Amino acid sequence: MRIILQEPVEHLGNIGEIVTVADGYARNYLLPTGLAILANEGNINYVKHHLRGLEKKRIKLQVQGEALRDRLASLKLEFERKVGEQGKLFGSVTVMDIAEKINESGIEIDRRKIELPEAIKSVGEFKALVKVQVGIVAEISVVVLGDQEEEVVPAEENEVVAESPVEESEEAEVQA
Repeated sequence: MRIILQEPVEHLGNIGEIVTVADGYARNYLLPTGLAILANEGNINYVKHHLRGLEKKRIKLQVQGEALRDRLASLKLEFERKVGEQGKLFGSVTVMDIAEKINESGIEIDRRKIELPEAIKSVGEFKALVKVQVGIVAEISVVVLGDQEEEVVPAEENEVVAESPVEESEEAEVQA
């Protein structure tokens, strides 16, 4: 089915574009939500006539999206979590944690728009991606701190644990 987009739709296109989609996708989602209209002769002429208005709307949304991206990029989210001996977290920092922290800073972001390239399960600095709009992605810095006061040093695999001298003297007494 051919439709004309009234709003930017991810993976489809931008305002005013004519695209072909599956009939069910158009009938059940795009048309009822007002994201698109049918691409018949009358609607195509309507869009051509009102293209300047649609272009202004697209530019306005683009500017708002870029402003939000800049605000998000300036954020540095810090999380303090309980840490084990090897610097690994008990649990992880999730997309929901990041969304809550962003919402606390006064910016409304849906958690489904946040992507983590990999799960955050250790102490350190990570990057999270936020899809602000179609084609606009913000990168947020996420810092995970341990709750321990001392520096966490990962143990080396080849390190051998030395026996204490007390244990050696006890073994000598038992053998004698």
